[in-house]
This record gives sequence, structure tokens and C-alpha cells, in this order.
Amino acid sequence: MRDSRSYPRRQEPKEFDEKVIQVSRVSKKTKGGNQIGFSVLMVVGDKKGRVGVGLGKAPDVVGGIKKGVRRAKKNLITVPLKNDTIPHDIIFKFGAAKILLKPAPPGSGVIAGGPVRAVMEAAGVKNISSKVLGTRNPASNVYATIKALKKLEKI
Repeated sequence: MRDSRSYPRRQEPKEFDEKVIQVSRVSKKTKGGNQIGFSVLMVVGDKKGRVGVGLGKAPDVVGGIKKGVRRAKKNLITVPLKNDTIPHDIIFKFGAAKILLKPAPPGSGVIAGGPVRAVMEAAGVKNISSKVLGTRNPASNVYATIKALKKLEKI
């Protein structure tokens, strides 16, 4: 009988690229004291046009990351790409967040702020220019970016 501890596990290549956007420590008042947990916002993408976002809540960060990844994989969307950029410009407002996305010429790269950059890189968009016009809340900006990408039309 082989001992499973002596053989290292083989890492299979991951289908999706996972990125943590925000980790929030939250607490709830209970009769026995404060109950502490974590809320983790995750973005997953295959860098070929599919991207998803998920929010995982758990008593520890690792559990929150796993739940966030699982939920993000369930909420995948397909982004229409045209020459490694988006087909047309779009301004989208979601709550207090307002996002401007514009196609960019080849070689210009991803010109975007933190949360929007993470979503674009996970989706596989290589050339884009963007501006966050509303709130600075990373979660709102990620959700607004995903909704804006959903609204894009294939030309």
C-alpha cells in the first residue's frame, strides 16, 4: 500500500485566471459577542473573452475566495472582442458607479484603473481605454464594468 503523503500532488493547468479584487472584514453582533467573517470579491476569466465576478462570504479568507470563485464561474459572460479590443465605446451607469469604455488601437495596452483593469485582463481585452467617472468603490466599479461588457453588441 502506498503512502499518499510521500507523493506530491500534480497541479493541473487552470482553465480560468483568478484575481482577488477586494477583501472586507465584516462583523456581526450576536448574544455571545462579535462574529467575524470575510467578504471576498473575485474575478475569473479565461483571457479568451469569458469573464465572471463572484462575491464569497465565509468565516475565513480562503473559504471566501473559494466561494467567490465558484460563484464567478456560474456567472460567466462572453465579451465580444474585435482585434483584441471591444467593438464600440460605451458609457454605463450602475448605482453610483459610472464607467466609460473605449476601444483603443493595437499596441496601446489596457489603460484602466485597478478594478476595471482586473476585469479587462481576465476577459482577454488587450487594448482598451477606460475611465471611472462615479464612485471609487471597487465592488461597484467591477459590477458596472461587467454590466457594460454585457451590453456590448457584436459588430
